[in-house]
Amino acid sequence: MVARSLQALLLLLAAPAAVHAAIDPLSIGGACCGAAALTAAASLKIVTTGNTCLIERMGRFHRQLNPGWHWTIPILEATSMYGTVREQVMDVPPQQCYTRDNAPVQADAVIYLRVFEMQAARYNVADLQTAIMNLVLTQLREEMGKLTLDETFSSRDRMNRNLLEDVNLATRAWGVEVTRVEVRDIEPSPDIVKAMELQMSAERQKRATVLDSEASAIQSINDANAKATSLRAQAEAEKDAVVLAAEATARKMDIEAGGLARALTAVAEGDASGRSLMLPGNPE
Repeated sequence: MVARSLQALLLLLAAPAAVHAAIDPLSIGGACCGAAALTAAASLKIVTTGNTCLIERMGRFHRQLNPGWHWTIPILEATSMYGTVREQVMDVPPQQCYTRDNAPVQADAVIYLRVFEMQAARYNVADLQTAIMNLVLTQLREEMGKLTLDETFSSRDRMNRNLLEDVNLATRAWGVEVTRVEVRDIEPSPDIVKAMELQMSAERQKRATVLDSEASAIQSINDANAKATSLRAQAEAEKDAVVLAAEATARKMDIEAGGLARALTAVAEGDASGRSLMLPGNPE
């Protein structure tokens, strides 16, 4: 529209004098004002907060526009790139991977990134999103190949750290900082899932068998301990009974011996008294 207005203005200026005389000066003034307004509107660039704009002059990078209102030169200057410097989220589609033990799995991830240098993001790589996506996919396959199937489910934090470090080594040259990489889903193949279910079932049965065996062993030990305790109690009772019986017998014998001794003493004393009566010279 601006080019057409300027073209019309140039044709008007190049027209012969007779044509100029036939044209109303008010019309010429209105056309000039309209062309100027259109030129001013086309020259104004508005950059909103959180975004930035790259301007090229005659096909070469000239300057970067920060948030605000800016004036450009029509025709000579053009917008090369208009992008955001805020943190962005990129979904990585599911990717076929193989673990270290050759188990096929489907893995996907999510990337959080931020453009800190718009000029590098525009001129150092042809397609920024495609480059980051392919880079993450390649690193994801590599990290999955370093782990076994069981390790992939328990080592996500380590995988995320390694992915973040490896991806940032390449993306910093593109003016991009990857702030976080999260491996989202890891899905083994149906055959692997079935085998894992069978393995878990076997593990559960094994644990149940072991628990039953341990319970039986504990029960046997408890029974043996109870029987031993009973036998010890019975032996202690029998021992106490024998001791009591022996003590009673000994006491009985002591009593009988004491009675016998007293009886013998009494008999001896009686004999002595009788003999004393039979001696000569006894006044009685």
